[in-house]
Amino acid sequence: MRNSFNENHSENVEKVEQTLNHLSEDKKQDILSNFESFKDYLGDKVIKGKKLGLTEEQLAKSAEMVAGYLARYEEPKNREEKLLQELWKAGDVKERGMLAHMLVKLVN
Repeated sequence: MRNSFNENHSENVEKVEQTLNHLSEDKKQDILSNFESFKDYLGDKVIKGKKLGLTEEQLAKSAEMVAGYLARYEEPKNREEKLLQELWKAGDVKERGMLAHMLVKLVN
């Protein structure tokens, strides 16, 4: 059962990374240019996830995957993103999960 979870998690992470990698640089720039744009983008994805029937936990897991991608591959474009990146890097797995839950609540 645990192996199945790890495989599904790896597949989901890969899907998130593929989706984000396929965004044009202009689109990424639009999303990350200011914190309000980032919140709007994340909020839109949360709304779509809810319409698909995702639970709060699933939404937070998705936000966690996006945050992990951003922390690894994107430079923060403003102070808020820099703070989020620093919090992400300083946190352990549990704390990152809590931060992801808070991000979902913030845009909800």
